[in-house]
Amino acid sequence: MFPFGGVSIMLLGAVVSGVALATAALVATRRLGWRAAWATAALLWSLTVIGLVTLIPAYGAPGIVPAEGRLETCSWDIGGPAPQGFWIFASGQRLLNTLLFVPSGVLLVVVATRWRHAWITIPLGLVVLAAYSAGIEWTQLVLARIDRACDVTDLIENATGAVIGVLLGLLLLAARRLMRPTRRRDLLR
Repeated sequence: MFPFGGVSIMLLGAVVSGVALATAALVATRRLGWRAAWATAALLWSLTVIGLVTLIPAYGAPGIVPAEGRLETCSWDIGGPAPQGFWIFASGQRLLNTLLFVPSGVLLVVVATRWRHAWITIPLGLVVLAAYSAGIEWTQLVLARIDRACDVTDLIENATGAVIGVLLGLLLLAARRLMRPTRRRDLLR
């Protein structure tokens, strides 16, 4: 069996996808403008990195997971196996689950503000980010071979990270608008 997985594969995937999306951004810059092209590419890259980190086995291919060792359902034990109980910043893995989605939330705001109806696009995008997390958890459940566990706590932490990212993006947007130079005609009044 060909061993597939590990941190080196994750990093290689991040670099290859980063180069591909940077190339796509360069091509799209003329049509979309530099901010929209690069923000969209960065959002897609952040989602790709999330997929790589969560769906590639961390320590190489685990081999065959026997049917009796495979979970039938997602763990609905809020807080999971952590001894301190549920709190999103209680451990390294929980903090990583939260922080992993923060850049996607920030970039969602940057991309969504390109459209006139950002007040609809941003909440809808937040739902899509939560659905992406749910899809990852479902994939972890179905593909026992990747030796990952489906856990509702991960979904909560990922969605929390996305919400934090959106809030940070909205704060950055507000700060950017405050820092915009006033128009000359406004100064003449």
